[in-house]
Amino acid sequence: QVQLVESGGGSVQAGGSLMLSCKISGASSSPYYMGWFRQAPGKERERVVGINTGNGAIDYADSVKGRFTASQDNTRNTLYLEMNTLKTEDTAMYYCAAFFSLAGQIWGQGTQVTVSS
Repeated sequence: QVQLVESGGGSVQAGGSLMLSCKISGASSSPYYMGWFRQAPGKERERVVGINTGNGAIDYADSVKGRFTASQDNTRNTLYLEMNTLKTEDTAMYYCAAFFSLAGQIWGQGTQVTVSS
């Protein structure tokens, strides 16, 4: 059974940084797509960054371009999201997701990021 477990969330002041991690376990094949998503209270879930694992293309939401960086460590089956120059509007529950051909869409339980002014 494929599982994703996020970590690294927390509270930080505006302008600060956080690093989120997403550990993937139980996968018998590689996902064709991975991403970070977030959902703020009262808002719809939005994609922060998506990674096409086939061609390596990474696509960031306009709101985080230049501030957030996604990376992956295949040896550790871990996806990272480095978040710099955080803003209060970045406050949300952050989820990682991995899409598999057979296993389907797998989501983590989320990790809370709170940015205060």
